[in-house]
Amino acid sequence: MLPDELKKAVESTLSAQFKKQIEISEIRSIGGGCINEACSLKTNISKFFIKYNSASTYPGMFEKEAAGLKILADTKTIEIPEVISSAETGEYAYILLRYIETGVSSRNFWDDFGTKLADLHRNTNEYFGLDHDNYIGSLVQKNTPHPDFFGFFISERIEPQLKEARNKGAFSQSETRYFDSLFNTLPDIIPVDQPALIHGDLWSGNYMITASGSPCLVDPAVYYGHREADIAMTQLFGGFQPEFYHAYNHAWPMEKDWQKRMDIFNLYPLLVHVNLFGGSYARQVLQIIRQF
Repeated sequence: MLPDELKKAVESTLSAQFKKQIEISEIRSIGGGCINEACSLKTNISKFFIKYNSASTYPGMFEKEAAGLKILADTKTIEIPEVISSAETGEYAYILLRYIETGVSSRNFWDDFGTKLADLHRNTNEYFGLDHDNYIGSLVQKNTPHPDFFGFFISERIEPQLKEARNKGAFSQSETRYFDSLFNTLPDIIPVDQPALIHGDLWSGNYMITASGSPCLVDPAVYYGHREADIAMTQLFGGFQPEFYHAYNHAWPMEKDWQKRMDIFNLYPLLVHVNLFGGSYARQVLQIIRQF
């Protein structure tokens, strides 16, 4: 289940951090992920969560995840799992987090979630992007800084994924021309907004309900982007209630007709899914892009 060298490395790391002998007494596999292995670890002081993989499979993935979680946690706006360690040992790389006990949502869960996400998005920067690249799923996410959103969205989000999808045969040359039309009209469709710190992969599988009934964000792909990109992602696969959007707009109203722009922002995660899974996602992209 958990390789012995990883078990020993985690016990050593925990013992050094907490300045006492820490032993793992129970290991339970956690399903649901398609990229990495994951386990909960019960020790003589607390429970922890570990994700691991071959260190050569996705170089730097867990280091980037740890950095993203810290960026989010430092805002003190919404609950984020505490990072204990991110390291390599032998052939493995791993991230070790404080275990989050889950519960049922509080009565005002969606109001709380929407308000806290707006608070997170108020954290800004002078550019769109990030000072390092990271991952979205198992794909490298380029975050080269840009002074304007449109240049960032085109150069760092759409074009790299579109190029990979085209190389895989997902789109023909004539189909990719639709994107040029969209790029030319973006400034007329998307309102100018300040760079916002966003989660970057905010679908229903990347939030948890804590034991106290509050929202907790996991598996980020953070960068400073357009805040509507996070909102759009929440709608891509469903699961977010109307109260969430009402609370967000009450805390920090989005520009008029924001609902009509969601498909444009979701071109990026859909292209990511084209490159990861192919199939129907390419058809979804074409349905959107042909409108322009």
